[in-house]
Amino acid sequence: MNPYLQRVADVKKIISNMMTHGLINHENEIQNDHIAFRTLGYKNLGIKSLEKIFLYFGYSKKDFFDFENKKLNAFWYSPPNEKYPRVFISELRIEELSSSNYQIIQKYLSSVNRDPVEDLDFNNLNQIVSFFQKPLWELPTYKDYKKLLNESEYAAWVIYNRYYLNHYTMSIHMLNKKNNLEEFNFFLERIGINLNTSGGKIKESKDGLLRQSSTVSKLIPATFACGISKNIPGSYVEFAERLPLLQFKNLPESKITSIHRRDGFEMGNADKIFESTYTSQIREKN
Repeated sequence: MNPYLQRVADVKKIISNMMTHGLINHENEIQNDHIAFRTLGYKNLGIKSLEKIFLYFGYSKKDFFDFENKKLNAFWYSPPNEKYPRVFISELRIEELSSSNYQIIQKYLSSVNRDPVEDLDFNNLNQIVSFFQKPLWELPTYKDYKKLLNESEYAAWVIYNRYYLNHYTMSIHMLNKKNNLEEFNFFLERIGINLNTSGGKIKESKDGLLRQSSTVSKLIPATFACGISKNIPGSYVEFAERLPLLQFKNLPESKITSIHRRDGFEMGNADKIFESTYTSQIREKN
């Protein structure tokens, strides 16, 4: 989380204001609903590589999602214990890109001759943590980045940011106060946080039991292989409200635990959350 917190200033701003406004007494009261990673579907990389880390530590592979328009596959993973966050891993189907952009990605990723996760000692936690900040391929040139950006903003994000944590998610329903996403969003906007408006500020599952919002990615300084420096989209924060399943809706609030609430993910919600790093959202807010 430390590199993520340095890159996403909104997190500290939100947490400090939550404490100032009495929503929490300590940041440890915030529960992490899920974390998300982006990957590229290429030979020794992608979901089949990155998931090995989480499967080793007892996560269970769950539902598959096909984001047709964005050319993405994704799975979510259930934690071995509810104190840990869910994990969401997506990958770009790079073979569906134009041949020129496929070749750009291939140029950088072809140096990865074996699955890098296979070289990890899973009993060495420091090694695993550093892996998520490890440069697995060379930095792109700005020209290549821009070309990818014009076809797939997801591709451009990953080619530069690699396995940096894409976002972490606050469980709004677990807060003692303002455990309604409308009220929490109002609080966020009042303290100057910009929200992703793609599909509405609140993205809601078909059953109405999973409701999600997210900030718009802040721009981070990036220096490309050619020496050019630009500000590009980094990571962001998400907020999730999981309501009780219908068979438990009459349970007293004090009796409701995580097993009574809507689990998993919703493709329609996730599709719009991806756009938190899109330049259209960032331009709209700046």
